[in-house]
Amino acid sequence: MPDFTAHVVEHLVLALSALALALAAGLPLGILCAHSAALRGAILAFAGIGRTLPSLAVLMLLLPWLGVGASPAIVALALLAIPPIVINVDVAIRGVPAPALDAATGMGMTRTQRFLRVVIPFALPVSFAGLRTATTETIASATLATFIGAGGLGDEIVRGLQTDDPALLLAGAAAVAVLALAADLSLGAAAALTAARA
Repeated sequence: MPDFTAHVVEHLVLALSALALALAAGLPLGILCAHSAALRGAILAFAGIGRTLPSLAVLMLLLPWLGVGASPAIVALALLAIPPIVINVDVAIRGVPAPALDAATGMGMTRTQRFLRVVIPFALPVSFAGLRTATTETIASATLATFIGAGGLGDEIVRGLQTDDPALLLAGAAAVAVLALAADLSLGAAAALTAARA
């Protein structure tokens, strides 16, 4: 049980670290996409690489530069999480109603004020949807980190396969599913609360 708990913690650390990195990169890229039609295609194509390449392949490609352990796993998971964040932020911002922006301009708001008071409230629901997708995918894919020695619940699943222990295998898989579902429900509740306050 102590090992299982430690693997749950490792799994969460890997996923949350990757999501933090993905948000740090994805949010500004999504905003840039929304405001620059010239750059949108290139950014979305580049971001899409992280989604089209299998996560395990990305892990293997990063090994020569980052070695084994948590670092390559976090980078690979972040590459997987960036596309839905970028795409949803881009779509959300470009979907803000023009009349709302015009009204804000007519009230004398600066560009920054318009972004903070109009764009963000309108864009939050769709942006949150991208974060929910990224979160569930990251938590599920973090099981692959076991193949490069980064730990997590993938260790439990692999050990269950190696020792022909269905109980251990199911426990690891069920824990991943519970974490992903809990994260999705939590973000859904946060999105609903934010929308209600907007």
